[in-house]
Amino acid sequence: MSRNFAINMVGQDALYAVTFNLFVMNRKLLNEIRSTESPEDDRFIVDLQSLIKQKSISATKQGLVECANLVLNIMQNAGITSELLYLDRNEDVPPIVYGEVKSKANPNGKTILFYNHYDVQPIEPVELWNQDPFSGKVEGDYIFGRGSADDKGELITRIKTVEYFLKKIGDVPCNVKFIVEGEEETGSMHIEKYLSVYREKFLCTGVIWESGDVDEKDRPIISLGMKGILSVELIAKEASKDVHSSLAVLIENPAWRLIRAIESMRDDKGNILIRDWYKEARVFTKEEVAALASEPFDEHEFKREYGIDKFLNNLKATEARKVLAGTPTCNIVGFISGYTGEGIKNILPAIAIAKLDFRLIPDMMPQLQFERLQNHLQKNGFEDICLKFVDGEPASRTSISHPLVHIVIEAATEAFGTSITSVSAAGTGPMYYFNKVLNVPCISVGSTYIYANIHSPNEFARIDLLRKTIKCMSKIMEKVAATPDF
Repeated sequence: MSRNFAINMVGQDALYAVTFNLFVMNRKLLNEIRSTESPEDDRFIVDLQSLIKQKSISATKQGLVECANLVLNIMQNAGITSELLYLDRNEDVPPIVYGEVKSKANPNGKTILFYNHYDVQPIEPVELWNQDPFSGKVEGDYIFGRGSADDKGELITRIKTVEYFLKKIGDVPCNVKFIVEGEEETGSMHIEKYLSVYREKFLCTGVIWESGDVDEKDRPIISLGMKGILSVELIAKEASKDVHSSLAVLIENPAWRLIRAIESMRDDKGNILIRDWYKEARVFTKEEVAALASEPFDEHEFKREYGIDKFLNNLKATEARKVLAGTPTCNIVGFISGYTGEGIKNILPAIAIAKLDFRLIPDMMPQLQFERLQNHLQKNGFEDICLKFVDGEPASRTSISHPLVHIVIEAATEAFGTSITSVSAAGTGPMYYFNKVLNVPCISVGSTYIYANIHSPNEFARIDLLRKTIKCMSKIMEKVAATPDF
C-alpha cells in the first residue's frame, strides 16, 4: 500500500492513517508470514491432524458438537474471538462456529468473511482405505484422512493465516470473520436461517469460499460460482411382495417401469426432456465466454484419472469447460431393486427405488424444477410413481468484473506463481444464500488438489499446497485492506 493512499483515506484522521501506513510498510514482518518456513509453522499440521482425528460425519450426526468445540478451541488459541451459535438448542441442528478479529489499524475498513465447514462425508467403503480414515497420517508431503482436503485442511489455512498475522504483528490488515458450519455435506439445510437470524453479525464486504481446486500443474483454480442442485427419490411399487420371476408375464416389474420413467427425462446426449426445464437458465455473458475460452483444461489427464476414453457427445476441451460450468444435468445417483447378491435369485421385485440429482445453473430454482418434474411424470403416465423432494440449493455466480475477483486473482498468482479463473465450479454449495442474505460476492480459492479423493477412500491434502494457500490468504487480506473502492 502506498503512503499517499494511507494519508488520503477518506474519513480517517491523521493518527489512523499513520498507524495503518506503518502496519502495511512493515515488509520484514509480512515477509516472515509469507515465507511459512519457520519451525512453528508445523503446528498447523498438528492442528489439522487433531481435526481429522475428530469424527464429524453429518450424514450420521457423529461427533458434530465435539468437532465444533475443537474448532472453537483452535480458533481461540489462534487469537480469534470465537463462539458457538445455535438456532435452537432444543433442535437437532449442529452449531456454527463464529469467529471475528477486528483490525486495530483499519477498524472501519473492509471485512472478509471466511466460510468453511467442519463436517465430513461418511468413510464407506472402509475396506478401500489404506489406513485409518481418521488417522491424519502424514507421509512425505501428504496428510491422509477424511476431511484432510474437504474441508478441514482448507479451514486450517484460513485460521493459521490470521494467527500468523496476530503473532508476528499483533494485528490483521483488514477485519476478518469466520462462519464454520456442520451441515455442508448434507445440503446446508439450515444455513439460510443462520444467515438471516445472525445477519448483522455476519455482515461483510466479501466471502472467501470454503475451498478451491488446484490442477495437475499446481495452478489454483479461482472459481466465481457453483451450480445448484435438486435431489429427488422415485419409488415404484407393484406386487405386495417379491414373487417368482415366472410371473413376469402377469405382473409388471416396477424396475422396468421406473427405468421407462427415468428414460423419459433425458435423451442419449444428456438433454433434459422435461418441459420448460431450461426456461430460466442464465446464459453466459461475453466476459464469461472469453474466460471459458482461455481456461486451461487437460482432457487427457482427466480421462486418464477417471479411466475413460471419451467425453459424452465426444466433447473436446473447449466444450467440456463450458458444460462443466454452465450446463444442467440429469443424473442417476443410485438404483435399487431386487436381488443383488452373488449368483441368481429368480424373483420379480415388489419395489424399485431410484435416486436422482439434477445440477442447476443460475436462475433455476430447485422447488420450481421439482414441480416441473412432478408435472412431467403425471403427463407421461407415471402418476403412480412416488416422487420425493430430498434437497435442493440454487446456483450462484459472481460477476467476473467485481473488484474482489481481481484481488483474489492477484493474490493467488503471487502465492502460487500462476492461477486460473473459472466462471463456475461444477459442484454445489450454499453460495446462493450468502449472495441473497448478505448481498456480497463469493469467490472460491484454496489448496485442494483436483484429484485429492474428496468424498472417496484415501482422501488427502498436500502440505505444500496448504502452505501456499496460507500465503494466498495473507495476500488477499493485505490487498483488500489496500483497495479503496469496492
